[in-house]
Amino acid sequence: MSGTPASNLQPGIAAARLDPLTLERNFADLHPPLSRHEATVEADRCYFCYDAPCQTACPTSIDIPLFIREIGAGNVEGAALTILEDNIFGGSCARVCPTETLCQQACVRQEAEGKPVRIGLLQRFATDALMASGKHPFSRAAPSGKRVAVVGAGPAGLTCAHALAERGHAVTIFEARKKSGGLNEYGIAAYKVPDDFAAKEVAFILSIGGIEVKHGVALGRDIDLAGLQRDFDAVFVGAGLAAVNKIGLKSEGELANVLDAVDYIARLRQTSDLASLPVGRRIVVIGGGMTAVDIAVQSKRLGAESVTIVYRRSLENMKASAYERELAQTSGVLIRTWARPIALEGKDGAVSAVLFERTDGEAHDGHSAPPGDVFRIEADVVFTAIGQALTPEIFGDAGTLQLKGGRVVVDAERRTSLPGVWAGGDCVHSGQDLTVAAVEDGKRAALSIDAALRAQTKREM
Repeated sequence: MSGTPASNLQPGIAAARLDPLTLERNFADLHPPLSRHEATVEADRCYFCYDAPCQTACPTSIDIPLFIREIGAGNVEGAALTILEDNIFGGSCARVCPTETLCQQACVRQEAEGKPVRIGLLQRFATDALMASGKHPFSRAAPSGKRVAVVGAGPAGLTCAHALAERGHAVTIFEARKKSGGLNEYGIAAYKVPDDFAAKEVAFILSIGGIEVKHGVALGRDIDLAGLQRDFDAVFVGAGLAAVNKIGLKSEGELANVLDAVDYIARLRQTSDLASLPVGRRIVVIGGGMTAVDIAVQSKRLGAESVTIVYRRSLENMKASAYERELAQTSGVLIRTWARPIALEGKDGAVSAVLFERTDGEAHDGHSAPPGDVFRIEADVVFTAIGQALTPEIFGDAGTLQLKGGRVVVDAERRTSLPGVWAGGDCVHSGQDLTVAAVEDGKRAALSIDAALRAQTKREM
């Protein structure tokens, strides 16, 4: 199984299904930024609530009423500082966070009018303005003499590194891939973060100084936890989830064009020529989360004729938000629920169809599906998007490192069971698979690491 359809194996697969202009339009910014006038008008809609429910709903606790008030007063740089003090990834979170189920869902105007203040776009307006100015609002403290290793240059690792650098500690990040940014760089739909924004944001974060990034260095292959514990004063693990869950069907690893959605999205995000990407004519996506929607919508925007998402439970049970589901459906994606894959069919070594069995939900006639009710969907390409998993082998012989459900157990300060080792992001047991949640993990871990290092310094004096 490869990250790209094998176009020589099946006539239903081809590149350049759409002309370059159409592709450019299809992958343009999903939410164009607000103008200064639009931002001022939108900011004026905020009630500036006391004990604001929007702030409570934000995993990083950004003071949303304050930054909106600052935008309304014309203090855009101050608004950006308010945001970035709590969330250094405020720019990307403004683009990729499911604000419709977090801050905007909690907005008082949502309850009263069904039309919340557009918090995400206001956050983007402020952070984009600051980044465009070329200023970095934070500076490093005097060197502490302490060295911290960070595994993973995703949102959790970079947030932790930035907060530690700000406090004077020297940080070395070890990143397995060629570029930093994690899922913001490799795993988010291209129309959500166009114009190389993820890389620009990483450069902005690193510009504080005191952070060295070593790319192409993987935990468990090039470095190990024991060595990091020995060579550094503290370690933060934000390794993400490298393994992909399989659907567990015979021929899954044998038939061409049964692909991992995450791999294909990564390839799409890194290509400079969308027309060069082979795409199937008939595509089936198995899964119900954001990745399933991202690959389905992008396949449609690349020119696929039919794209079907199949999910084993109800529409409401899908991890993808109602907004994302609507985006899929308005993009021409069919969503079928209450069905699970039971077999893959192939022709000439490539997948040709998927057999599904209805589960306990409603069948096509609105009645409960009888056991064994089976239907078939023809497909040139099948994308699996049923989640990712941690590969515990990367930790090697890590002694007392506690895992649960295949992920790292941490406490409220993101400390692991290993002395001097913290963790955060998708690799931890409490991970929410959200950029904003990973940022909060990195922030909390950094504060805990800083306190531990300062206590250690006092003991050494």
